Amino acid sequence: MAESAKSFDLITMGRIGVDLYPLQSGLPLTQVETFGKFLGGSAANVAVAAARLGRTTAVITRTGDDPFGAYLHEALGDFGVDDRWVTPVAAYPTPVTFCEIFPPDDFPLYFYRQPKAPDLEIHSDELDYWAIRAARVFWITGTGLSEEPSRSATLAALKARDKAGTTVFDLDWRPMFWRDPDQARPYYAEALRHATVAVGNLDECEVATGVREPRACAEALLAAGVELAVVKQGPKGVLAVHRDGTEAEVPPVPVEVANGLGAGDAFGGSLVHGLLSGWDLAETMRYANAAGALVASRLACSSAMPTESEVEDLLARAS
Repeated sequence: MAESAKSFDLITMGRIGVDLYPLQSGLPLTQVETFGKFLGGSAANVAVAAARLGRTTAVITRTGDDPFGAYLHEALGDFGVDDRWVTPVAAYPTPVTFCEIFPPDDFPLYFYRQPKAPDLEIHSDELDYWAIRAARVFWITGTGLSEEPSRSATLAALKARDKAGTTVFDLDWRPMFWRDPDQARPYYAEALRHATVAVGNLDECEVATGVREPRACAEALLAAGVELAVVKQGPKGVLAVHRDGTEAEVPPVPVEVANGLGAGDAFGGSLVHGLLSGWDLAETMRYANAAGALVASRLACSSAMPTESEVEDLLARAS
């Protein structure tokens, strides 16, 4: 009973899977001969990223009842992420994702999530609403809104949360999971009503708000209900605007890119760390940018998530 009453720094809810990444850079999949196996999925990666920075984290998701599902439980445990809400679905296999690596900015993804991904089989009546409300930060993703029953479960979790603590909506737009952006927009709008922080790149912000210019995106997200809008602008850095008028626009940290995938999840875990640490907006954005840059300079996603000392070393070198 004492263990079940534990309050986490961060609970994420959403996608998990196995990433199979080429160990040869610059080759199409037709020519790749060896792959590395890694824990993947945005919700899982954000939990790993925050755990690497010393935060207590857990993830709400589902896997297949298969060896890849067992591997994901082992990987979460190795990273210090609580897996009590990671449950098997017998009907569907654990998803796998392949990528191609063409630095510095081309990393095509190939998702194998058919006939349905287990992480979309999260049901409202299986959620631990007390734990969701008690977490210092609760993090949901746009992918979780793409299909039932995950959509209803995600919205139910947000309503139960009722903006307690910090509630982050990672806009996480993946067009292959939706028929069209217009289908997604009303669900994104509903999620924004219950979130306190929204995070997304320009494509994701456009899906959520219908506008694309960075400042217009931030203003539209604030108008939709959040207190903090974080707009990632790629090579132009990140713009963060708070409802109280505070804002920060921070350039990226230059690195030699090995694999840009996972950088956004490292950014997310570090954003959580900065918010929980009470840092000002500019410091939080600089730290999150540096964490993302470190992962972009490495092959993997989850196992590449940096520690505090690694982020601080990069910031010191970049200053």
